[in-house]
Amino acid sequence: MASKQGISMATNLLKTLTGASSIVRSNTRSLSGVASSEVITSHTEKWMQDTSKKSPMELISEVPPIKVEGRIAACEGDSPALGHPIEYICLDLAEPAICKYCGLRFVQDHHH
Repeated sequence: MASKQGISMATNLLKTLTGASSIVRSNTRSLSGVASSEVITSHTEKWMQDTSKKSPMELISEVPPIKVEGRIAACEGDSPALGHPIEYICLDLAEPAICKYCGLRFVQDHHH
């Protein structure tokens, strides 16, 4: 069970992040799914308003495929500290294989 102080801190954090106190209800049980659809919707709308910024998918698609010696690539994201669970990716197909977590692409380096 969460402490009242912890719930209060979470409530204040949500108010700060969303800028709208109406999203945070007085019923503390509504905090069990901290990312409510209202919060996600307002964040997405806020992100999409600034057309000068590229989306994360656009940014990752600009990274060229990573050449790997061998048939298996191991992806951990950016770094082990800030990345994602390790994923082993089979590179037997001709087209680049894509990491399901971060979207990085890998190809087998055929340097014979």
